[in-house]
Formats: sequence, C-alpha cells, structure tokens
Amino acid sequence: MGGQVTKQVEKRKLLSVEKKCLVDLKESCGCDFPGCDYHPSDRKNWMAGLDLGKLTINKIVWPGTHDSATNRIGIPFITRPFAQCQSLTIYEQLVKGARVIDIRVQEERRICHGILTTYSVDVVLDEVKKFLSETQSEIIILDIRTEFGRNDPPEFDKYLIEKLEDYLIHQDDHVFDKPVSEVLPKRAICVWKPRNSAAPKKGDALWSSGYLKDNWIDTDMPSTKFKSNLKHLADQPLVSSRKFFYRVENTVTPQADNPILWVKPVTNRIHGYLRLFIKQCFAKNIADRLQILSTDFIDYDFVDACVGLTHARIEGKA
Repeated sequence: MGGQVTKQVEKRKLLSVEKKCLVDLKESCGCDFPGCDYHPSDRKNWMAGLDLGKLTINKIVWPGTHDSATNRIGIPFITRPFAQCQSLTIYEQLVKGARVIDIRVQEERRICHGILTTYSVDVVLDEVKKFLSETQSEIIILDIRTEFGRNDPPEFDKYLIEKLEDYLIHQDDHVFDKPVSEVLPKRAICVWKPRNSAAPKKGDALWSSGYLKDNWIDTDMPSTKFKSNLKHLADQPLVSSRKFFYRVENTVTPQADNPILWVKPVTNRIHGYLRLFIKQCFAKNIADRLQILSTDFIDYDFVDACVGLTHARIEGKA
C-alpha cells in the first residue's frame, strides 16, 4: 500500500512538471502562425468559403475527432465518463467543422469503445448523410475500424458501400493532388480497417488502412505526448509528396495506474495546446507535414486553427 502511494505521489510530481513545460513553452514563444487569426464565417461550410480550385486534398489541414461516436457510450455518471471522448453527435461535430470521423465497430455493427457499446453504426452513417445532403462542397474522411479484441461485422464493406455509394470517392493515389472542385460531387473518403476480413483493393470504393496512418502513444502525460507527436510528424514525408493521410492525435489517455480515469479531465491536460503545437511545427520546419489533427471534445478554436492554416496554405503563406 505504501509503495502504491509513493508511486502516485511521484506521478503527480511528474505530471506537474509536464504541465509546466507546456505552459512555459507557450509563454516563451506564443501561439501565432500563418493563418492563426483566420476564422471561418460558416463552420458548417468552411471548405465552401475557400478557393476550391486552389484547395487540393493534400493542402487541407483536417480537424478530426477521436472516438467520435462515444457521446452516448456506457451508463451516464457510471461507465460513460471512462469512455466518452465526445459530447456531440456526429452530425453536430460535422456542423461544428470536424471533417475526419473516427468510428470503432464490433461484430453486431454497434459502436464500441473497449468493452462498452452504444448505438448502431446506422446512426452514424445516417447523420453523415444528413450533413452531406445539407452541404455541397464539404469533403469528409471516415476512418472506420473494427475495435481491438472484436470481430469484423459480416460483409461490412458491402454495407458501407450500399449506405454511402452516392458520396464515395474511390481509392486512388491521384486524389491527393486534385483540387476539391475536381473531386466534387463526390464527398466522402471512407477508410475501412477490418481485423480479419479482406482489405479494400486499389480502385475500390473504400480505402485501405495504409491510406490513414498515425503513431498512437498511450500516455496521460501531456508534454510526453506533445514531444512524441512532433518527433513522429518530423519523420513523415511532405504533404505535397505523400500518398496517404497522416494523423496527429492532440489527446492524452487515462491510465490504469492513475486515480483519475475519466477522459475529460485527463485530455484537458493537452487539449488547449493545439495552436502551440502548430507554432512548434513552424519553428521546427515541419509544418509542411501537418495534415489531420484530431482531438477529444472538439471545440471551435480547434476547428479555426486547422481552417486558418488551410487558408494560409492556399494563399501561399504557409
């Protein structure tokens, strides 16, 4: 018992040091970067507010959500706080400006996060289609995978195509260099990551897992995650030559050895430092590698930072 208490005391000290690192860095260098003062007039249609002839797919800095469909996961006040990463519905996230959605499924086509399940994936796709039907120029990326430890839903690829076929942008390396104006009226890149089923092939309506990559670091220490994200981003090709999407998760994760297991207070340790992260990418000359930035509990400032950098890119300022 005494050893466990000592371990917790040491961890709280380390956490305090890590938080101070980010605070000090923010105070010393600020958070300005090209496009940092840009705010879209209509976040629901923020791509439509840009020059779609200049906005190529690989220039977009995509605001995304992590574990996107967990707004009603688990039992309120009992298991939900341990697994809930978003408070908004999928439709509300898209209206707020999110353009990358992270969906975890299990064998019965239900959304899940670990052992907890929630509504059917039908709910997600119906809300995606509602958003797409109400807009004309917004491109979204759906990252759909079978949750770890679960089985693939039977014939799930056929189901996804049937539900989304009118909107799907087919798997094609040439898409990255195309302006949005040439991709339209197709609107959705759907990446399907099964565990055991056959992966999508070249030219298929769905995209395979190799087209959306990241380096997930499982930690609740904010500075550790921040530095790791910078390190792994620096190892990536430039967006101008990359034929896949690369995601940086601006999140930290509750750990079993810590008394704080609720997602929100833990992820808040890093949530407000996205603009600092972008600033550091410019300082380290790796901003030309930024592509997808993802978060828990997405807010307007997160969206505006991504959209602002996108605007700066098509204006030749970044």
